[in-house]
Order: sequence, then C-alpha cells, then structure tokens
Amino acid sequence: MKYSGEEALGLVETRGMVPAIQAADVMLKTADVVLVSYENVGSGLVTVMVKGDVAAVRSAVESGAAAAAAIGELTASHVMPRPISRVGKIVSKHDIDAE
Repeated sequence: MKYSGEEALGLVETRGMVPAIQAADVMLKTADVVLVSYENVGSGLVTVMVKGDVAAVRSAVESGAAAAAAIGELTASHVMPRPISRVGKIVSKHDIDAE
C-alpha cells in the first residue's frame, strides 16, 4: 500500500518473523488501519508498518506490540501522528502491493 504521509504511521519492530506476523494480524483486527509494508531490517529484526487516523494507529500499535511481546521479543514500537511527506518515500520502498 502506497504511503504518502497524510495519515498517521505506526511501526512495530520484533526479533523474528513470527511475532511480527502476530503483531500485524492483531493490529489489522484491532483498529481500522491498513498494512503499508514490512521490512526485514537484518539480524532477525522485522518492522511492520500500518497507516490510518491517529487514534486507530495508536490503538493498533499498542495491541500489536503487546501481542508480539507475548509470543516473542518486541524491540520497538512507535506512532508518528503526522510525519512529513518525504517519510512516504522511505516507507513505500518495500510496499506490500509493489510487484
């Protein structure tokens, strides 16, 4: 999903793919957010990114972070309420809809 910076951006980073997938699943079921992308950062770190309105993203990130921590290692979580548009170019590099 393309991200251009108009909406809030939520990030959850875990060590390993399993807690990252769990976080993504819970985030998408908890609130009205859209999966933007995921990235294998290296050293086993995986970051999952979602977008939506600030309240929905905050709720989703809190729930996703708790779910990831329950089954694995949560390394970071963060909500960016209104990032500048240039952040969209960084985030969209690994767009899940890109071919």
